[in-house]
Amino acid sequence: MLEALNLTKTFVGPPAVDSVSFTIRPGEILGYLGPNGAGKSTTVKMLTGLLEPTSGRVLFHGQDIRRDLKGFQRRLGYVPEEPHLYPHLSGREYLQLAGRLRGLPRRVLEPKMDELLRLIGLWDDRHASLASYSKGMRQKILLLAALLHDPELLILDEPFSGLDVNAAMILRSLLHSFAGRQKIILYSSHVLEVVEKVADTVLILRKGRVVAHDSVARLREVMSESSLEGVFAQLTNPEDTDAIARRMLDVVAA
Repeated sequence: MLEALNLTKTFVGPPAVDSVSFTIRPGEILGYLGPNGAGKSTTVKMLTGLLEPTSGRVLFHGQDIRRDLKGFQRRLGYVPEEPHLYPHLSGREYLQLAGRLRGLPRRVLEPKMDELLRLIGLWDDRHASLASYSKGMRQKILLLAALLHDPELLILDEPFSGLDVNAAMILRSLLHSFAGRQKIILYSSHVLEVVEKVADTVLILRKGRVVAHDSVARLREVMSESSLEGVFAQLTNPEDTDAIARRMLDVVAA
C-alpha cells in the first residue's frame, strides 16, 4: 500500500503541493490529475524520493520511504515526465544499464529485454543510438526500463506522451493487467479520456490542493457531468472556456 500523508512542498511563495493525502492499495490505479502548475510532478517527485517534502510523509507498506530509500526505489518502476536518457547509448544498451542497476543477473536480463524490445516494436532499432530515436521511441524505452524488474509500485508521469496509437493501446491493456497482478499504480496525466478508462479512482489538484478524490462514476454523478472532462473543467477552471476562446479569436482578428 502506498500512502501520502499531508504532503506539502514549498519553494518560494504559496506551497506547490499543500497537505495532499491519499492511499493506493494493491490492485488499484489512481489517476492523478490537475492543470499545468497544479503540483502533479512535484508530488510524483516526492513519492519517488527524488524530492524531500517540506512536511508530510510517504509510506510504502506502512514504512516511511526515507528510512530505506534505496530499498524502496528497488521496488519502484518510474516513468518521468521529462525523459533524461543517455543519448550516446543504444536502446538495448540503456535497458542493459537499467537492468543491471536494478540487480538483475545477465542470464535473466538479456532474454527479458530482447523479448520486450520485440513486443514493443523496437527490435530493428535496438542498436541505434537514443539520440536518433523519436520521442515515442524514447518513451517506449523508458516504459520498458520501468517494467524490467517487475516492480511492486509503478509511478507514471505522462506515460502516453509521444506514443503511437498501437503502443498506447498496448500500454492501456498492460496497466489493467499489471493492476490485476496486485501491483500499485499511480498514473499522472493530462489525457483525461485515457485516465477515465484505466483508473479506479481519480484525484484532482488545483493550485496544489485536492479538490476531488473519488471514483469517476461518483464524480460524474455528483457534478452532474457526462464525462471526466466536464468534472475536471468545473473543478479546475471556473471561467467559461468557450467565452475565453471567443475573446481570443476577437483579439487575433482585430
